[in-house]
Amino acid sequence: MNAQFKKGILELIVLESVRKRDMYGYELVEEVSKVINVNEGTIYPLLKRLTNEHYFETYLRESKEGPPRKYYHLTASGVLYRDLLEKEWMELQTRVSRFLKEQGGGFDEETGVFG
Repeated sequence: MNAQFKKGILELIVLESVRKRDMYGYELVEEVSKVINVNEGTIYPLLKRLTNEHYFETYLRESKEGPPRKYYHLTASGVLYRDLLEKEWMELQTRVSRFLKEQGGGFDEETGVFG
């Protein structure tokens, strides 16, 4: 997948993952990797930034497998931001699909064929 595409949608995927339930960092890496291939070096700086922007709150929870884990919880601001990103993503996806179809390219949902 194109790195710029991945970078552009990564925030939405992370926010949506934590919206469903609080998660710790490595758990998020695994969850996000179900959609796009990422590593810890990509996720942790993003989590730090989103926390600094008050979209996440963090707390520690004891772990049976080592030291306590830092969990991320989506704040009310985080929910609003996630909703905004989803709206923008859906609008962009629609516009690009429409453009490609008008140009004779893209995926035709009726025929199931590209171009």
